[in-house]
This record gives sequence, C-alpha cells and structure tokens, in this order.
Amino acid sequence: MASRPVIAIAGLACETSAFTPARTLAPAFHPRRDHEVIDEYTFLHPGTSLGDAADWRGALIGHALPGGIVVRAAFEELAAEIISRLSQIANSTPIDGLWFDIHGAMVVEGLHDAEFELLTRMRKVVGPDCLVSASMDLHGNVSRNLVHQTDLITCYRMAPHEDETETKERACRNLVDLLRRGCPSRAVRPLKAWIPLPILLPGEQTSTRVEPAKGLYALVPRVEETEGVIDAAVWVGYAWADEPRNRAAVVVTGWDQEAVAAGAHLLAQRFWSAHADFHFVGPTGSFAECIDRALASEARPFFISDSGDNPTAGGSGDVTWGLTRLLERSEFQGAGGPVVIYASLPGPAAVRTMVDAGVGATVTVTAGAEVDAVHAGPITMTGRVHAIRHGDKDALVEAVLQVGSVFAILTQLRKPYHHERDFTDLQLAPRAANLVIVKIGYLEPELFDMAADWMLALTPGGVDQDLVRLGHHRIRRPIWPFDTTFPSPDLCARVIPASNDTLSGPDE
Repeated sequence: MASRPVIAIAGLACETSAFTPARTLAPAFHPRRDHEVIDEYTFLHPGTSLGDAADWRGALIGHALPGGIVVRAAFEELAAEIISRLSQIANSTPIDGLWFDIHGAMVVEGLHDAEFELLTRMRKVVGPDCLVSASMDLHGNVSRNLVHQTDLITCYRMAPHEDETETKERACRNLVDLLRRGCPSRAVRPLKAWIPLPILLPGEQTSTRVEPAKGLYALVPRVEETEGVIDAAVWVGYAWADEPRNRAAVVVTGWDQEAVAAGAHLLAQRFWSAHADFHFVGPTGSFAECIDRALASEARPFFISDSGDNPTAGGSGDVTWGLTRLLERSEFQGAGGPVVIYASLPGPAAVRTMVDAGVGATVTVTAGAEVDAVHAGPITMTGRVHAIRHGDKDALVEAVLQVGSVFAILTQLRKPYHHERDFTDLQLAPRAANLVIVKIGYLEPELFDMAADWMLALTPGGVDQDLVRLGHHRIRRPIWPFDTTFPSPDLCARVIPASNDTLSGPDE
C-alpha cells in the first residue's frame, strides 16, 4: 500500500416511512459528486490530520429529507452512477478503503434490505479486500447481512443527533487506523459481534436526553474502551418502516472475540432489561389537550410538536389535520387572540398566489393534502400575507399567511423548522409568541432551549406515534411493543466473520 491509502466515499441516505403515500425520487437526494463530497466534510479537508492521512476520493453521496418509499427507478439511477464513479476510481488506482455514508432506514420498492443491496453491488467494484467502514443513524436498521459486508460499522450515540459529525469522523478515523495496520487482508480484519433485539420503538421514546436511553448509551463508550474493542454501537431501529430488519440491534467490533462478545451482551442485556421502561421524552396529549394546556399556562413560548406528520422522521409534511383543527378553535379566530406560529404546510399553488399578491395583501388560498389526504383534505384559508422569502434550500419559497391570530407558514416544498432563524427570517418572533406548533417529534436542540414549556401532540400521519394502529405486517414477531408477552430473546452474540468470508444461514 502507498503511504497514503486510497479511500472512496459513497452512499445513499433516506429515512423512509412505509405509512405515507409520498414517494421519494432521485432529485430529493441532492447528490454530491467528486470534490463536492470532500467539501461536505470539514474533517476530510486538506490540512486536517484525517484529511491528510488518506487520498480521499468522492464517488457520490445523496442525503434525502426523510420521506416516503424510494421509487425503484430512482434507486437504480443513483446506484448505477455510484457504481460508475467507483469503477472510474478503481480503474485509475486500487481502492484500499470505502466509507459507506448511509442512514440505514431506506426503503426501496421491491428490495428487502436496500443498504445491503447497494453495498453488495459496490463490493463487486472495490473488491473483497477493500476495507469498508459504515456510519449510520441510530434509527437505522442493521441486518446480519449488512454487518457481514462491512468491516467497521458505527452509529450516533445521541438523539437528537448532536454527534452526527463526530460519528462520521469516527467511522473514517477507524478506517484509516485499520488500514495503517497493514495491507487489507483477512489477517487484519476485526471481528463483529451482532445481537438483534425484538424491540421497535419510536425515537420520541428513546431519546438520550432521558432514561433509560441516557444510561444505555452512556455504557457505549465504556464498552469501546475495553481492551480488544474498536467500536461499540446501539441501534434503536426505525419504527415507521415495515421490513423484517426493522428492530433494535447491538454491534461491537474489535480484535478479541471474548471482549466483543461480552461487550455486545452487556449492551443487549441492558437494553432488554429496560425495554418496558422506555417512555416519551416529554409530556404527551391529544392535539386539543396540548393546546388547552398551552393556553392555560403562563410559559411563553409554549411549543407543541405536531408529531404525526414530522418531515424529519418520514412524514409527507402536507397533512392538514393539525392546522385544520387549530383554525377551528375560536380562541384564534380574531387578530387579537393568542399569537400562534404554525410550521408548516406545503402548498405550491397557495405560495404562488401569495407571491403574486405581495406582502400585506389579503388572499384566499388552498394548501396541503396533495400527497397525503388520508386524515384530512386540502385546507382553504383567507388571510393576510405576512412575509415571503425566496431561496431556501428545502422549501424554495416560503410565505406566511396570518389567519386570525395564527401565522401559518406555507412552503413550495416541504421543510423542517429546527432553528430560530427559520422563523426570524420570515419576520416571525417565536420567543414572543404564545404558541409555536412545529411538525416535529422531540424538539431539536435550538428549539428545546427556546421553549419555556413543551408538549408532544399525538397526531395522525405517516409517522404516527401509536405504532400498533399503523398496521405493520412484515416486521418479525413477536416484538415489543406490538407484542407484550413472549419468550425471553436470545441475547448471545453472533460473531460475524470478515466480510470476504462466506456467510450462510438466516438473518437471525
């Protein structure tokens, strides 16, 4: 191997709900290619210790906003380009390593394990001796086959994901360290201990802000520090897909078989012993109950999560149910009522009308339910155009409509609202509002710090928190909380061989 190993970067990421009629197309992944991939990650820039440690070659990465099932043609188009670009790299120089940059919960039409399928195709290009390091979201799903095809695999340790960059950097650093041990061969490949768990919980019940997830994830670095261990990871899985691989899992990677097996067993045992203790990260209620509580409270601003249509968990974003219920309330039907900010609802035609009319105009517009009309149809509103903003990378165009005392944010395309500037850029003052209602689950850090109080509204949509009523039919049963009585699971570690060995047997 040359003094600087050649490491390619590729992957596709889309957290995918099977319970929304939305579909994800290729442009939603906003593909980055060649040097754009390196530009995306400052820890790989020239002049940094990690950037200078290898010859990093970007193939293609695509990160889509969470949404509906990925159309097969879109996957095939992007996968083919990844293979083509990897082939171009391989034709010019041997590829020593591959950083597989994924989320882990992508559902593709006609595929049962999309990330494994993609990596299998990539393996045919980079070769069996290429070392692969995967980084994932802790809400990803880790099949036995995916673990087998990788040499290193890790995931976030925080929810909300404040350690996303740290995790990706760790995946790259572990890969560089492994390559420095010598030529990529069976002799230097670490062992992987994998334990699947019959648990499938929403992220809003597994936040690391509170117990028991807080304590569980505090164990991860302790296991990682064990002699003979390289990395330890715990996945809670993704609850709104519907595939056999959707479940919690533990993977510990290292050189000592006893150490990795013991570490994996410790984490799995802690997870299982607490499976019935997981609860929502904040107080919950129906949408009406949350609004009633907010109006009765003196805390300002009072945040409410319209959780069932959370676009950052896979919701379509255009469910009108929450905004319809809000505007029906008499408290908000006059301009002098309690100030409410509602974020948000896609309505491209409505936004065009508001842009044409201009700020200050009174308009009647119809928005929402173009994709997901399962729970409510399009909503028609008459109000004053409060603000218009062009150029957002997700929404493209945003427009605020004041209806009574409600300031509803309408968008050309769906957008998550996670930062104070998302509101202030629209001449809205969330800190001065009575209520801020956001399509989100647990509050992202900036909103969490801003909220004087907060409730999670259990609303309908593609990422409904009431998992049992969604109708899963392909997940492995029994599994908690869909089943409440079943035999204790097998928590013995499955020690998986190097990825260029043969793997046989079921994904158990």
